[in-house]
Amino acid sequence: MLKVIPIRAFADNYIWLLQGENKTIASVVDPGDATPVLHYLDQHQIELKSIIITHHHGDHVGGIQQLLQHFPDIPVYGPAREKIPAITHQLKDQDEITDEGSGQTFLVMDVPGHTAGHIAYYGDGRLFCGDTVFANGCGRVFDGTFEQLCHSLKKISKLPDETLIYCAHEYTVDNIGFAKWVEPENQVLLERDKIDFSRSEKGQPTVPSKLALEKQTNPFLRFTLPEVKLIAEQKAGRALQNDCEVFTVLRQWKDREYD
Repeated sequence: MLKVIPIRAFADNYIWLLQGENKTIASVVDPGDATPVLHYLDQHQIELKSIIITHHHGDHVGGIQQLLQHFPDIPVYGPAREKIPAITHQLKDQDEITDEGSGQTFLVMDVPGHTAGHIAYYGDGRLFCGDTVFANGCGRVFDGTFEQLCHSLKKISKLPDETLIYCAHEYTVDNIGFAKWVEPENQVLLERDKIDFSRSEKGQPTVPSKLALEKQTNPFLRFTLPEVKLIAEQKAGRALQNDCEVFTVLRQWKDREYD
């Protein structure tokens, strides 16, 4: 059984530590900072066996080299289409890995958009998705494209509804604020706002979240719905011809006026 432990880093990052039945070993996902990881490993007498990377941004890869100084020669999994010098296993869509730290097998999914070569890892009903989709939001478009991110989010939405979404940032409460701009009368969203605000106030993580809840509340997984399209068309002042146009209007609206 996979156990997932959040390690906080920087202002709002999550580094995910993965364990299986052997509690003396583990792996980590997107270690942007080695210090909190090393502290946790030392405190719990755990040996790091592998590193798993979703994309090249510094707050996801910045701790790799320091971790390798303490745990040399462990595998570092990451996207084949991005330049990350420490990667030992370059991965692409539909590859499978069996993680040395947890014993869990993951399916690799290409999910570009936030970055051009972004990947995610799906296994045991969990998706480690970096910055592609957040709780109630999605990543900005940097060196990918809006159309790529649109299709990546559609791909994620086709996973089973019970899938747990392990994103890499604690952005939920802020993201809910924009979602209420899009759907101010969405009752599931309004209830989620109360629950996640309470968790945040207590310093508790609001992630992971279930994909089913994201599909009920996250505008960036709801852009195929007529009611969300209508809001986007009103914002754009014109008819929108396809789903990805709707997504682009929503994402650019958030970029310009909310973030």
